[in-house]
Amino acid sequence: MVMYSYLLDIVKYTVAGLGVVWIAFYLVKPYLDKSERIQMLEFKKSVANHTLPLRLQAYERIVLFMERINPQNMLVRLNAGSYSAAELHGIIISEVRNEYQHNITQQIYVTSRAWGVTKRVKDDTLNIATNTLKSLPENATGLEYGKAILVSLSQLENDPYEIGAELIRKDIEQLF
Repeated sequence: MVMYSYLLDIVKYTVAGLGVVWIAFYLVKPYLDKSERIQMLEFKKSVANHTLPLRLQAYERIVLFMERINPQNMLVRLNAGSYSAAELHGIIISEVRNEYQHNITQQIYVTSRAWGVTKRVKDDTLNIATNTLKSLPENATGLEYGKAILVSLSQLENDPYEIGAELIRKDIEQLF
């Protein structure tokens, strides 16, 4: 009997203790949750303050990348007249790939949409350069090749470099 009484007392005190802990937990939980949300917001704000300059710089570099691989700018920079078409094609392909590799880490700081646009512009540039070379005779000069690229660009319904820059600007606007 005494043992039964002790066990009953232990069960009563345990249930009562668990009830008090449960009630205390549910009374304090909203305050803990609120505190956690405030800390998370402060952390996000701190991270945003540190990453915003990096993100803006990344978008800036992507726009610069698009300008640098734009054949209208690249052909002037490469002095197209002093090469054969095949040599100039190789140089253009190399320049585009080098510029892309130089800027590949920027994808960390930009949206996946912005990076997708960047890759698409790069791929379009490589395709234009390759398809234009295929349409020329083997003995074409670099000057003829450059002119053919510019003609191909002018025949496009939409300029991929303008579209790319516009989409990047829209992404930047979403930052603010």
